[in-house]
Amino acid sequence: MYRHKQRIHVLLLLAVVLLAACARTPLQIDELETEQLGEPRAVELTEVPFFPQEAYQCGPAAMATLMNHRGLDIAPEDLTPQMYLPGRRGSLQIELLTSARRQGFLAYVHEPELTDLLAQVRVGHPVLILQNLALERVPVWHYAVVVGFDLDAGEVLLRSGTTKRERMSLRRFERTWQRGDYWAITLHQPGDVPERPDETRYLRAVAALEQVERWPDAEAGYRAAIQYWPDSATAWFGLGNTLYQQDGFADAEDYYRQALRRDALQPAIHHNLAWALIRQDRPDEARPHAEEAARLADEGQSHYRTALDALP
Repeated sequence: MYRHKQRIHVLLLLAVVLLAACARTPLQIDELETEQLGEPRAVELTEVPFFPQEAYQCGPAAMATLMNHRGLDIAPEDLTPQMYLPGRRGSLQIELLTSARRQGFLAYVHEPELTDLLAQVRVGHPVLILQNLALERVPVWHYAVVVGFDLDAGEVLLRSGTTKRERMSLRRFERTWQRGDYWAITLHQPGDVPERPDETRYLRAVAALEQVERWPDAEAGYRAAIQYWPDSATAWFGLGNTLYQQDGFADAEDYYRQALRRDALQPAIHHNLAWALIRQDRPDEARPHAEEAARLADEGQSHYRTALDALP
């Protein structure tokens, strides 16, 4: 009797585990209306190049695909030293992004949305995505490039692995992409923007070009941002920073003042404007902004006092 009860208990536990395994997160495709998926219903970017990958080299191959599509003649093996991590037998997202920025591309990380991905492909942007081809607990990470889709057939088209034109059901694709947290990027020449750009995401991508000291590229990115979001203090401020780094102190001053007209309570803007004026030997004009930067700064932001400390 005891063994019988024990067996029933084990079977119940097994049933619970199986039910939990079946309780998956809903897919976006199941929650979208037909009109939300947009038109046209089928697109294929046939001109996107293809680089068959070697073992564990899907990151360099996928990135070379996007870079060549954007006009840079580069092979996966040229990118491997920049992004391949032998200990992980692959590449992390940050390595891919940094490699793109070092080549002067604006690497835009998209919203985790299927409709956004489809919108990019529709306007000719191949999309690099991260998939988990196995289970969440035992992942098999893989980078591929979406080059097309057919919504009526329920399929996407990929440059993937050793397959130039892999057809995958939309449902299976989204499930594997979902397990990769819906991570997706497109590459753009500085000054170009993706379809349906988000201000914060775009400015974050431009700022990343500053981190690798691609000042003219970042400048082009901020100028494009101002065209889209003319009231963005961050875009005007960023443009001022890129000119300052190129010794364009007078132009930087103008853009910092534009930023202040849109947000006068940011200590960073006052601080950098003060320095732009100091570099032009105008300490009397710099002092009010240096003082305002120190006043607006939070505790622990002592670096906003450096302009004030530099004044006679």
